Amino acid sequence: MLDQIHWLAAVTILGVLEQAYFFLQVIYSRRLFGISPPKISGPPEFERIFRAQVNSSEYFPIFLALLWQAGLFFHQGLAAALGLLYLCARYCYFMGYKTSSSERLAPMYFSAGVLWILIAMSALGILHFFLSHYVGLNILQLLTA
Repeated sequence: MLDQIHWLAAVTILGVLEQAYFFLQVIYSRRLFGISPPKISGPPEFERIFRAQVNSSEYFPIFLALLWQAGLFFHQGLAAALGLLYLCARYCYFMGYKTSSSERLAPMYFSAGVLWILIAMSALGILHFFLSHYVGLNILQLLTA
C-alpha cells in the first residue's frame, strides 16, 4: 500500500513545510513592522504578506483533498507532479504578492488551473471506480478494445 501513496505523502509534507514558511514570514513581518497580534492592519508591505499567507492557507485544505483523491483514484505520479507544480505556483504567488499585489495574478491563475486539473482527475477516477465496481462497466477496457 505504501508504494501507492509515497509520492502523495512527500508532496503533502512539502506543502506543510511551505505553509510553515509562509507563517514564519508573517511572524518576521510582524516583528519588522512592530505589529502585535491580533492586529492585522499596518503598512501595505505587511498587509500583502499577511494576505498572501491567509490566502494560501485558505486554499491548502482544498489542494490536499484534491491531491489525495486524484492520486488514489486516478494516478499517483501525475497527481504528485501536479502537486509540485501547485506548490511552486503558490510560492511564486506568495513572493509576487509580497512585492506587489499585481505580481500575484499570474501565479494565482496558474495554481487555480492546476486545481481544476486535479478536480477533473479526481472526478474521472471516482467515476471510473463507481462504474467498474457497482455497474460492472470498465471504461479503460472499452477504450483499449
